[in-house]
Formats: sequence, structure tokens, C-alpha cells
Amino acid sequence: MPAFQPVRGMRDLIGEEAQTFTHIIAKARETASLYGYKEVITPHVEPLELLSAKSGEEIRQRMFIFKDLGERLVALRPEFTASIARLTTTVLKNEPKPIRLFSVGTVYRYDEPQRGRYREFWQSNFELMGSSKPEADAEIVLLTNNLMASLGLHSYAFKIGHIGVIRGILSQDGVDEKTQNAVLQRMDKKEYDSALKLVESDKCRKMLEGLLEIRGNDWLDTVEQLQSYVSNYEKAKIAAGNLAQVLKLVAESTNVNITVEPAFARGLEYYTGMIFEIYIPGLDIALGGGGRYDRLIEAFGGEPTPAVGCAHGIDRVAIALHTQKTTVAAKTEKKVVVLPITEAMKSEALKIAQLLRANGLTVEFEVMGRKMAKALEDADKRKTDFAVIVGEIELKEGAVVLKDLASRQQSIVSIDKLLEKIKS
Repeated sequence: MPAFQPVRGMRDLIGEEAQTFTHIIAKARETASLYGYKEVITPHVEPLELLSAKSGEEIRQRMFIFKDLGERLVALRPEFTASIARLTTTVLKNEPKPIRLFSVGTVYRYDEPQRGRYREFWQSNFELMGSSKPEADAEIVLLTNNLMASLGLHSYAFKIGHIGVIRGILSQDGVDEKTQNAVLQRMDKKEYDSALKLVESDKCRKMLEGLLEIRGNDWLDTVEQLQSYVSNYEKAKIAAGNLAQVLKLVAESTNVNITVEPAFARGLEYYTGMIFEIYIPGLDIALGGGGRYDRLIEAFGGEPTPAVGCAHGIDRVAIALHTQKTTVAAKTEKKVVVLPITEAMKSEALKIAQLLRANGLTVEFEVMGRKMAKALEDADKRKTDFAVIVGEIELKEGAVVLKDLASRQQSIVSIDKLLEKIKS
């Protein structure tokens, strides 16, 4: 029988790669705690109707969909926001606003596998529900900035836009919502010619073409250009003003690299306001992104609830750390192996191993029945710091042999001094 491999687009994480992922997740949890976000755990499988309602045509086509044994159509979650919206309309509907929620785990999309794009991938997700204020949008950008900085990434930049600018232009020129969604999906993929062909009005098409020309590293200058450009489009003008408020709050509260792109779009249909993505030089895939979605909770049967959120691709952040040669510090606790010399010493040796673990040491116990020389050789390969050798003669004196595997020196140490000796 051939050896089994992971399903295409899914992978095993082993050793340093797994350590990097757990490090990123720990930093995401730390960020959630710093900003007051409460962690929730939602199912991997949700009703198809929930997940497809506002996700966008491209994501709907890439979901893992199947029938359960009750003939109900369900799917693996392609992102977290729909599940969080479900929570907000049900068990959390009476919670005081704002509600800040954090979640982390795997999500699933049937994409063509390539670097930074897998069919099973990891995300950390932050949602702030109940506030329509620009400071809520600013908070989502700032916590993303905090997470990237805490991981040691550098030279990263935010690409920021406002979906209300594009929708404001399209709406005023009579483009229906379905066509708007199709235009935005193509703009998200930078298929601008294809997007413009969907717009019948020459005036509207020229307005969108003009948006593509407005961009720059000086966010203040770019936003002023944008506000002037859309001055005859009331909803687009309001959106541009809102974007200016958000950016002012972000820029004045921290040092962050911002590029404003008025023609920037994201694939999810539920966005209504500010949207953003984050990049590092030399890597053309977004490490994370998000934005405002003020009508999603209502669409799922809840009270009208403004909301803003973001997700960070843990797989992609790991690639970014590798690209920038940012090392993830290994745990610095001493690593110990406990070796009983004879069968009769096993119980006492296990007791010593438990004592050391209870005091925070990483301890491996010899479970292979190897001879002492082989066990010590194996401990060396595993980069173990100390071997605690439990023998009958020493144990009668309440002691063990402690061997420093780096220096090869060993000494007899009383059990009550063993922890102190190892830690020193």
C-alpha cells in the first residue's frame, strides 16, 4: 500500500514551522488581551446558507460544501466573520456594546495551491461590533500594527481605501447592487478593464478610471485629491471624509506607513466602509486585511449593528517572518532527561520526573528501555541540557547523578537540591 500524503492544499506543520505558528498565535492572543477582545471558539462547519449569504461570488464558488447525514447543506468555514455575526444575533444579542471578539483557527477555501495560498489555512480574527465611529476603524488598524510590530516584522505598509467611495459613484450613476458586486470582485483581482466593461455609463466609467490614478504615499494629500475628485457624488464624498477621519486618528496616534488607494477593493460583499490590507516589501501577498461591515448583522436577523473587523493570515505572516529572517526565539527553559539505571528504579525515577515538571522544567523520561550509553546518545541528539540518572546506591542517600550534557561533567546531587542545581 502506498504511503498516504496530506490532501492537496493541506499540510503538516512540524518542528520549527509548528513553533513559528504557535508563536504567532500566542502574539495574536496577547494582542487580543491588550485591546480587550474576548476569545470565542466557533464550529468549523456551519450552515451553507449562513456562510454564502454575504461572502461574495468568488468565495461561494470555492467553499467546501457537502450534505450531512440529515441531508442538510453545510460547509467548512471560509472565514470567521459570518460565524461571529451569527453569535452576535443569538447568544450575544443582549451583550452591552461594543462587543470585542477574537478567534483563531483554520479556515478552508478551494483555491489553487501556491505559496501563501492553501486550501486549509490559519487566521487570527478580530471583530468590534456596535460602534460606527472612526475610532473603531482606527482601533482595528492599530491592533494589526501592534501585532506585526510585536512579531518583529519591519518595513510593512498598510494599503487603505473606502468601499463607500466606489459604491457611492456606482449608486449615483444608477448601477444596481449585483453589478456593483461584480465590479468590485474584478477590481479586487486588479482586472480593471473587465470591471469597467460592466459599467454602461461613460461618465461612471471615466470616474472609476480616474480613481485608479489617485494614489500616493502621502495619505493626507491623496485623501484631499480624492475629496475634491468626488465632490459631485454625495455618498462618495461622505465616504472620503470618513476615510480622512480614520486615517487622521491612526497617523496621529502611532508611526505607521500608509498608502491610500481609492480604487482598492476586497472580494467580500459585506464591506461598507474603510478597508485595508498589509504588506511587506518583496512579498506580493497580503499578510492580513479587513474593514467595516455595517449591514451584516442585520442581514442575519439581528438588530442594525455597525461593525468592523480584520483577519491575519498566520501562514502568510510565517512566510513574512522567514522572508525578513526574523527568528522565533525558542523556549529557554532547561530540558532534562530522567534515566533509571534498573527496572527497580523506574517508579522512583518517574516520581523525580514529576517533581521537576511540577516546577516548570521540560522533562523527558526514558521509555524505550535503552542501555545508559544509548539513552545518553539520544539525549544529545535531542539537544537535552541535563541527564538525571537514578541509581540504587545514590537513591539510598536521597540523591541522584546529575550530568551536564554540554560539559560532560557530572556530580551527585541530593534530590531536594536538584531543581536549584539545574536552574542555576
